[in-house]
Parts: sequence; structure tokens; C-alpha cells
Amino acid sequence: MEITMHCCGIAPVSMRAYSAGAVAFISRPSAKPRGRILLSLIASLACSSAEAEPGDISGPRSHSPDELAEARSQTISNPAVTFRSGRPKGAARLSGNSLPKAARSTTTRDSAEDTAKSRSQKQIDPFAKFEKLREKGAAFTGPGPADTIDQDTASVRSELSDLGIGFAGWTLNTFVNNQLGNAARSTIANQQYVGQNPTFSTVNSMIVTYDLARFGIPDGQIVVGAEHQYWTWKSAGPDRLGINAVSYYQTFFERKIELKVGYLRNQHEFAGAGEKVFGPSSKMLFQAGMSNNWAPTPALNLKYNFDDRLYNKLSIQRSLSPAGQYTHVSENPTGLNWSTRDAGILLLDEVCYKNKPTPGVPETWLRAGAGFNNSSYTDLQHPTQPTAKANSVYYVAADRQFWQSAVHGSASRGIYGGFSAMYAPPDLNRASQYYELRLYAKGLFDSRPTDQMSLVVNNTIWSHFAVDAALAKEQLAHRDSTAISGLYTAHLAPGIYTTVGLTYINHPTSITYTPQTGHALNILVSTSVFF
Repeated sequence: MEITMHCCGIAPVSMRAYSAGAVAFISRPSAKPRGRILLSLIASLACSSAEAEPGDISGPRSHSPDELAEARSQTISNPAVTFRSGRPKGAARLSGNSLPKAARSTTTRDSAEDTAKSRSQKQIDPFAKFEKLREKGAAFTGPGPADTIDQDTASVRSELSDLGIGFAGWTLNTFVNNQLGNAARSTIANQQYVGQNPTFSTVNSMIVTYDLARFGIPDGQIVVGAEHQYWTWKSAGPDRLGINAVSYYQTFFERKIELKVGYLRNQHEFAGAGEKVFGPSSKMLFQAGMSNNWAPTPALNLKYNFDDRLYNKLSIQRSLSPAGQYTHVSENPTGLNWSTRDAGILLLDEVCYKNKPTPGVPETWLRAGAGFNNSSYTDLQHPTQPTAKANSVYYVAADRQFWQSAVHGSASRGIYGGFSAMYAPPDLNRASQYYELRLYAKGLFDSRPTDQMSLVVNNTIWSHFAVDAALAKEQLAHRDSTAISGLYTAHLAPGIYTTVGLTYINHPTSITYTPQTGHALNILVSTSVFF
């Protein structure tokens, strides 16, 4: 989903159904079946630490004993196969030309059907049966079972799928450190930004799905998930162990309407905030109250699909704490509480257009949305007065595939570009504006078809009310922060990704700073493992 996975990327292969004779006519009997099926790319890094999309790679096709027995049974029961494979003792040898015309036609057709059936069996993706068990309804999901370290070891995944149960797990471990000599090292308690001191984090998640379609509920699914996180700098976290999803999903009117309700993480549902190539735009959405992996909240999401490209999605969600995500997680670390202090209702709405890339047709992804929150926020113009003002956020974003590097292989490979723009009222939000430009590539090199690289430039403009208040106290304050980051994500093996990156930040702290914290050059090393 969309891990969706977050969270953003898989281009499904569409197969048309033909008669056996038609397949035999269209396909070339001498063509070699593919031993591997390459899916698309999606990798996971935390939102504030550069993230990327991994890809799915399936192993060679393996036939079960039942399939082999069925194949043998079909061979024995097929008269044409029996006729070709042998003849009664003492029977005269017949040449192809000596057979009646009808018999030759039947023999040729049966031979083509057998060849087509054999090719079809060899090209079937052994992991396709797990697709219906992946999380549904999310705009961003992680890689599929084919791109995990355990795949279907000992047939555990297959045995569970027979019961309608699916699972997905991942662990993300990240290290960030400022390389500039004047980083003003301090105690962890006084640390002001990620990387000022060497900063390590680990985020570990697991979700389990249950298929309700087996009971006649259209696309019905139950999802239950848990998450653990640990940070050496607690202000970036804090540490927690709790749920990250408990939800029910189904569709109506032939998938025109999708319903999802429960404890949701809307980070994976709106704005592409779960996509891992983008910069830290999600902090604008989090301060407006949007739920996420670290802080799921009760919500009801409704999505109306105009067609397979255009949709409108509405969410009625219990807001995060207006005091910020750190306060929310500290008050509700398990995520099970219905609400936190001063939290109200967040109403989100988004219109999105997205086409899947196909040979010769590049991907286009457009979205625009708004959020309105009736929680009690502090007025930054009058911070000492009671908190009673509502909040809002607005955003637009666009991404476009400029070039397909493997048009007839994997249409999603190529070079992409995009931008994001977000606004929130400066009297209620410390971060008031956010702008981002991005250039990224998926599978740019034939030798590394599932690697990804990105160059992202972003600018955050701080609330002028908060900046003026800091200057009035004779503090050093900046009105914006700008960052330039370059990242490369390598797909080392099924389910294993490593990201290495470098980020230069002008003013890495929020609003106030010291002469020693004016700049940062952070090196990032991250490893994602999916199972």
C-alpha cells in the first residue's frame, strides 16, 4: 500500500483472455519464457529523512506437485498428445502429408494449444495470489511479497493466504550526522535538530490483513498493525510502542465508492505524503492535524472514483494534538486513546488525477487538497490568550515522468520531476509556507533497474508572527530554511534497500538559532528491510 507503502508506484501487468487457438496464433512457440518478473520500485525512509521507492522482483516459476500431477493427467487424456507421443506396436509409420487434412489441422491446433498452455503456466507470477491480501485503500503501500527477504519460505505465506490472512513487515534504521566543523555539539537534551549530534533512529512496523471478500463483502478487508520506534534524540520521536492501524475497508457500486474506517494513518492516504522521494512536506500536514504512522487516529475515509484515473477523497478524522506531534505521542503512546487534550476534528478533502505509466504513455500525477481543523490552537499573535481558534492547510502538487528509459520493459523506469506548494495561516502555524522542487529517477541504469536517485530542493517559510516575537526578545531568528539534498537508494537484494545521501541546510533549526547552528551538512545512511 496505496505498505500503498505509504507511502506510492507499482505498474500492474494487464492480461487479456483469448481462446487457446488465438493465443497459439499470436505467440511465437519458439519464444523463451521469462524466468523473472520485474515489478516497480518503492523504498521507505522516515518523512523527515530522505525516502525512496523499492521495487518488486519475483523469483523463477516453480510448479507444485498438484500442478505437475494435473499436467501429467492432461497429457494422458489428450488423444492428440497420445497420438504424437507413440503408436501401437506394428503400426505403419505415417508421414504428416499422409494424414487426412482434417486430422493434420486438429493435430496442429492441439500442438499449438499445448505450447500456449505450457507458456502460460510458466509465466504465471507465483506471488500474484497474494495481491488481494495487501492493504487496500491506501495511496502508498510498501513492496509486495516478491520483494521481501522471506518471500514464501516454507510456504508460510501460502498457508496463511489459504486462510485469508496476509502480512507485511518492515524495519527502517537511519543514521544522520552533521559533517561541518562548527556544528556546536551539545548534550542530547539540548539538541536542536536531527544530525547536530550523531542521531540514530529505528522504526519497526508489522501489519496483518484479513480478506472479507471470501464472505461476499466486495473487496472487504480488516487491517491490524503495530509499530515500535526509538530515537537517540527524543524530540524527533519520541519512543513508542503501539498501534499504527486498525481498520475496515470495502467498496460499493462496482468500486465507484471506497470506504475505510478505524484508526487510520492518513499520511498514506493524502497528498502523496507517504511517497519516499519527497522532502519533509509532511510536517506542514502534521501540524494541521493529519494522522500518520507514529500517531494513528480514529477516522472515516470516503473515496469516489470518477474513473480509474480521477478521484475525490474525503476524510473525517480526529485531529492530532494542536500542541504538536511530540505532545500527541507523549500523551497517547499506544495510539488507542480516542483523543488528546484540545484535539478536535480534522476535515480533509483531495482531488487527484493519476495515470499508470504504460509503454509510450508517461505517468502524470496531480493532486490538490485542503484541511479544516476545529481544534483549539494557540494564536501566535497573542500567545498568552486562551486557545480557541480553528486551523487550516492548503496544498497542490504535481509530478510528471519526462522520459521512459525502458519503454518495452518496465514503463515506470525513467526520469521524473515535480513540485509541491503548501500554505497554512501564520497566526496559528510556525511553518506557514512550504515549496519544493524535485528531480528523480527510477531504474535509470539497465544494470541497476530497481535503484532510485533524487535531487530535492525545498524552502520552508516560518510564521512572521513567531519570528517577530523571537526578535522582540533579542534572539537570533531566521524567516526561512532552505535545504538541498541528493540521495541514492540501492536495491541490494529482495526486500533489502540502502540509502546514502547528503543534505545541505541553511538554518536547520526552527526560527531561532545561534551563530554555530546557522548551517548543517548532514550525511544520511539508512537501511530498509521488508519481510
